[in-house]
Amino acid sequence: MSHRNASRRTLLTATAVAATALAAPSAAHAAGSGDRGRDRKLRELISRMSLEEKVGQLFVMHVYGHSATEPDQADIDSNLKELGVRTAAEAVAKYHLGGIIYFGWAHNTRAPHQIADLSNGIQRAALTPDAPEQSPTARIPLLISTDQEHGAVARVGIPATLLPGAMALGAAGSRSTARKAARIAGTELRALGIRQNYAPVADVNVNPANPVIAVRSFGSDPEAVADLVAAQVKGYQGADIASTSKHFPGHGDTKDDSHSKLPYIHHTREQWETLDAPPFRAAVEAGIDSIMTAHIVVPALDPAEDPATLSRPILTGILREELGYDGVVVTDSLGMQGVRTKYGDDRVPVLALKAGVDQLLNPPKPEIAWNAVLQAVREGELTEERLDESILRVLRLKSKLDLFSDPYVSSRGVDRAVGTRAHLAAADRIADETTTLLLNKDGLLPLSRRTQRKVLVVGADPASPSGTTGPPTTVLGRELTDLGFSPTVLPTGTAPSAAKIAEAVAAAAGQDAVLVGTYNVGAGSAQIALVEALVATGVPVVAVAIRNPYDVARLPSVGASLAAYCWTDVELRAAARVVAGRVEPRGKLPVPVQRADDPGQVLYPVGYGLTY
Repeated sequence: MSHRNASRRTLLTATAVAATALAAPSAAHAAGSGDRGRDRKLRELISRMSLEEKVGQLFVMHVYGHSATEPDQADIDSNLKELGVRTAAEAVAKYHLGGIIYFGWAHNTRAPHQIADLSNGIQRAALTPDAPEQSPTARIPLLISTDQEHGAVARVGIPATLLPGAMALGAAGSRSTARKAARIAGTELRALGIRQNYAPVADVNVNPANPVIAVRSFGSDPEAVADLVAAQVKGYQGADIASTSKHFPGHGDTKDDSHSKLPYIHHTREQWETLDAPPFRAAVEAGIDSIMTAHIVVPALDPAEDPATLSRPILTGILREELGYDGVVVTDSLGMQGVRTKYGDDRVPVLALKAGVDQLLNPPKPEIAWNAVLQAVREGELTEERLDESILRVLRLKSKLDLFSDPYVSSRGVDRAVGTRAHLAAADRIADETTTLLLNKDGLLPLSRRTQRKVLVVGADPASPSGTTGPPTTVLGRELTDLGFSPTVLPTGTAPSAAKIAEAVAAAAGQDAVLVGTYNVGAGSAQIALVEALVATGVPVVAVAIRNPYDVARLPSVGASLAAYCWTDVELRAAARVVAGRVEPRGKLPVPVQRADDPGQVLYPVGYGLTY
């Protein structure tokens, strides 16, 4: 790898000031004199930082490119347009960044060894700058982060291990399983140089129409969600990376997506305490390293109706003072419309810091945001003391993660940790605990290889997340083939046309069963017409909900219905094994499924799930 000549001696020489300031032993992670000694040294380090360096430590930005110094030309052009620099290394130098976030769309996460090289290049840019006149105080390692929730949201893809997402883990209902999944996820991220994961989601999904959380939540029961959040926090701690519970004060009961508008949640204070708060309280009690804010308005918590990200009553009054949280508070992306609706891009970062935020994530206009904070301090709206509070929390976290002494990763470490046979096998075992059987008329499932060998596989083909090797129909067909069936694969899409439905009906002739992958079936969805037309052929139809588990309410005519909770390979393979009878369906609904014609009536309650 490109960093292989950077020895530990070189690193310690290049970071002499910072390393000296953080020479406390690892026992300093525990409360007591070690903590006080560490904090004293961190404060000394902060006191030697320039104002520009202090401002930079508060920002976590994205950069384009697979390399810190030699990105592709298209990525250079994007960096110049958005950041005013060519490369990640130049961004670190210009803005004195405290952190960088990785995205697939920014071309940061192509392959494991490439990601590790990128991480090393970014750290080297911070720790061994080209400019000899740069202050040694500024030579502070970066905290590299990403959203690796698994399931529907994963930035690092195959060949890394992809695990079932939160709602699937909610269906498994096992704290030890959730902890194991987080331990595996964290171990692989750490090997790639990613030390902060924006997971687990602590939102309680009580609104089936929620467009942004849904299967990213563990479920609708606050105490069950709290248990699994705490378990995952412990799992990530075991892997020695920082986890992040999100989105405070709770994004689970909204019909709007904060990426595109500012949602309102009209819970009373009592409802918030009962429904939304328990998972965040559990995260704090478990020692969560960071908490992400939500761009939502909760009038009962802040009558001024500011987004929670910018609300001092919510972030300082409730999170800091009432919940007693003193870790890092990071904003959700400042490029989301929810936080930009009420204030301009120059005011948002300043107001977030005044509210109690420590890290400013992904501002849409980085130079404007950075200079706005700098100006706010120079003009007295923000004090350096206020910045120092947040910088101390950020540096504490970097120290806890051993970034000052061990910021680099190795090629051997990638090979030993990422996508290993043991991790992949564990992911399949975990997935086998999650698939939920909701309907099984006349014992249709499991299918028999002797009498129901020929299976038509049709259905939705949503945009593939990082955890897929192809459309869901392809993955299901491939797995059924491996299980001894003879599938015919015909993708029909999330909105099948009349012609595509007719093609599927024709293809069903002579088949022993039809497997339909459904995706968020709403009223009037063409997927309903597809299923009804297939049922009318007389061939037994099995529906597999490959995202939200609510589809069964609109498809009562099918012979069997399963909830897989996502369309990643690991969850689809598990669903296929259940269809084939290789494993028993063990998942139990973590959310209620309501009647389609009467949402006030529960069709399948929390905890429901059939077995063979």
